[in-house]
Amino acid sequence: MQIGVISDTHRDRKFVDRVKNVFFDMDVIIHLGDNVQDVLRIERFFKKPVINVKGNCDFSVGVPSERVEIMEGKKFFITHGHRYDVKYELTKLKYKALEEEADVVLFGHTHISTIIHEGGIWFVNPGSPSVPRDGFNSVAVISLENGIITPEIKRV
Repeated sequence: MQIGVISDTHRDRKFVDRVKNVFFDMDVIIHLGDNVQDVLRIERFFKKPVINVKGNCDFSVGVPSERVEIMEGKKFFITHGHRYDVKYELTKLKYKALEEEADVVLFGHTHISTIIHEGGIWFVNPGSPSVPRDGFNSVAVISLENGIITPEIKRV
């Protein structure tokens, strides 16, 4: 299974062209918020499932702030991250991951791509394809194969 992860697109129309080729073969795309309206754009080119949560710049009442999804037997905790103060540290997010018994935590908000493996949990932030704060436009791709989780950051 291939999972495309994107966050913090902030209604930049060019981001679709940047990620289209990277996400073409994905089985699912997960959008981590800011802005949920961009999910409609993604759904135009991606005809498979798109999962999303809202971020601090989203005001849609129909979209959850966080969710848990089971994929290939692995538990994913999905959030934008602002409610866990991820711009300062990951402590609150780590406690939430333990509470949820997550295998993978997906978060955005910082616009900085990050992959950390700690305590048996993967913490993945795809950065931002449109407004990066770490010098490069990015998304994440997570491979699930035979119970092995392999995340990577992709420049777009």
